[in-house]
Amino acid sequence: MRRRLPLAGLALLLLTLACVSEEYETQNGFGYVETGDLPRIARSGVLRVLVPVDGNSGRASRGDHPLNSELDLIRAYAEQSGLEPHWIYVESRSELFPSLLEGRGDIVAANLTVTGERRTQVGFTVPLRFVREQLVTRAGDASIERAADLTGRRVSVRRSSSFWATMEALQRQHPGIIIEEAPESLDTEEMVRRVARRQLDLTVADSNLLESILRERDDIRAALDLTEPRPIAWAVRPDAVELLRNLNLFLTETQIADQRHERHLGDLDEMRERKVLRVLTLNSASTYYLWRGELLGFEYELTREFARKLGLRVEIVVPPRRQDLLHWLAEGRGDVVAAALTPSETHEGVTYSRPYNYASRMIVTQATDDELRDLDGLEGRSIFVRPGSSHWSVLDQLRRNGAPFSLHAVPEEMENEDIIASVAEGAFDLTLSYSHTLDIEMHWRDDIRGAFAVGDPVPLSWAVRESNPELKAAIDGFLKRSYRGLFYNVVYKRYFRDPKQSRKHVEQRIVSNGVLSPYDEIVKRHAQIHNFDWRLIVAMMYQESRFDPNARSYAGALGLLQVLPRTGRQMGFNDVRPPEPNIAAGVKYLNWLRDRFPEDLPVADRMWFALAGYNAGHEHVRDARRLAAQQGWDPNRWFGNVERAMLLLSRAQYAREARHGYCRGSEPVNYVREISARYGAYHEALSVEPGPVARAGS
Repeated sequence: MRRRLPLAGLALLLLTLACVSEEYETQNGFGYVETGDLPRIARSGVLRVLVPVDGNSGRASRGDHPLNSELDLIRAYAEQSGLEPHWIYVESRSELFPSLLEGRGDIVAANLTVTGERRTQVGFTVPLRFVREQLVTRAGDASIERAADLTGRRVSVRRSSSFWATMEALQRQHPGIIIEEAPESLDTEEMVRRVARRQLDLTVADSNLLESILRERDDIRAALDLTEPRPIAWAVRPDAVELLRNLNLFLTETQIADQRHERHLGDLDEMRERKVLRVLTLNSASTYYLWRGELLGFEYELTREFARKLGLRVEIVVPPRRQDLLHWLAEGRGDVVAAALTPSETHEGVTYSRPYNYASRMIVTQATDDELRDLDGLEGRSIFVRPGSSHWSVLDQLRRNGAPFSLHAVPEEMENEDIIASVAEGAFDLTLSYSHTLDIEMHWRDDIRGAFAVGDPVPLSWAVRESNPELKAAIDGFLKRSYRGLFYNVVYKRYFRDPKQSRKHVEQRIVSNGVLSPYDEIVKRHAQIHNFDWRLIVAMMYQESRFDPNARSYAGALGLLQVLPRTGRQMGFNDVRPPEPNIAAGVKYLNWLRDRFPEDLPVADRMWFALAGYNAGHEHVRDARRLAAQQGWDPNRWFGNVERAMLLLSRAQYAREARHGYCRGSEPVNYVREISARYGAYHEALSVEPGPVARAGS
């Protein structure tokens, strides 16, 4: 039971609420002691987050402060888990761990570096990010080029910080360094400001914090990197194993998904370096959708063929709203928009390819409305379209020219299929639709018809940034060669001229039923045990067996996850032919592989290493990491780094030097790429489900 706030405390609380628009607690205000694990936290409905007080304002003062991104992430976790986050601000960083262990909070978010000593006190989540500890001096101080130059200099750090141990180790090498103990109430950012004002000689800061400070001031600089990259993580009580497991599952899913949301503005050469073409599109029967775990759609297949010609893999990005397509392209969240756009849909900095298709604008009415034949028949009728679509401007111009109909706006988030369905049901009178979209709808429903075309056929094109002329030239060349060619005609017929297939696909699309495979529920149970996102396991299952439980490889691997019988026995399963033990053994083995790689690796990359190991053996992945380091590539990153080294292991000159010899590197490289792309599509299609912890009493 919480005790009442004194009057002064209430006033402080109300003032703070007014400042930050969210609940704010201090240890001297209100709080309660609770040392239980996640079930107890779920029962309370509150997640108490211990946060260090900023020296000036009691909170992170800048929007780009690293701590703010942590708090945003905790808000997302709390919302997904059905919890309310309460921020408990602690005056001294030295009190963060004692407060956690005493049960005055459930999690510490403080841009915390994971160290061996700290691991003996608390439990840490998987890494949020990696930072270097950097020596900070004034911008004009050019006297420090190496650690030996610190002799006689004073470095101010808090004793409770990881910086203290770093400086002690450096002092043992260079005894002339003077370490000054800073007050525990003094935060790193304030110490950086005091260095700039010459109130302190030197200090140490994490690289991510210093990077954000340097965006606002130019009177300080990073003189030296004092450490290699070190993980930043959240802390929990050592016995809060369920909370830790739940947080790790959330962070793993989030960080794998976040890799797909990085912004890139470079032209084709950068895409070739990343080996990815990011395609912005929409979920619809005519563009892109999921069916029985497979990625399908006319736009998807066309862009995938284009990417294949360039040696790139396609990564699908689906914005939450149709009107975001061109905005996201301009911002660098994708490289091309393939969503049946007309060049009339303009946006600053965006241009269009040559057409890849032509479509008529058709007035859509109910099948029984057989009298509507031309514009004259529109007198007194109502047409419903999105105001942000090109259809709106065409119809508005017709109306201004005297066409006798009324024009009505529908919500921008409403898809063409939904608008057509509303016409069929009588909720809307008429709508306007492109002919190819209408063709698909009429393949599976007989309650609508296209009454007549409005105007001439219009071109449909892909959109790219004006700053990417090489990409545009490559697209134009591809479309010129492909348009109405064999590949194009086969794909076009499949989606727009095959009623039987269209009906089958539309009725079983993922966006309609939320099911990825016939084995989703089994996968969810076993994925949760080992802290995997179940959608990743389903993506892997599709890659291994196309969901065929009777699949068998030439090497004797069996079932949905292609588990070798001996591997199954090692995992504790004597018969891996039935779906459940096959999935259980495969997921357990994937977890075993993940454990073969260090915990302090980036979360997403550790996952890619494990998947590559599932395909080729973790020994070969370790060889590739060593080779990547020798080549000057990052051995901790898969895409663009270790995957490049993996390809080299198929060459004799590199295989001879590898501990485990030759590896057909293209197989694990393609394996990880395919699973990554499919997982991204699954993640986009299926929104995050509620957290796995049930609220007590609900």
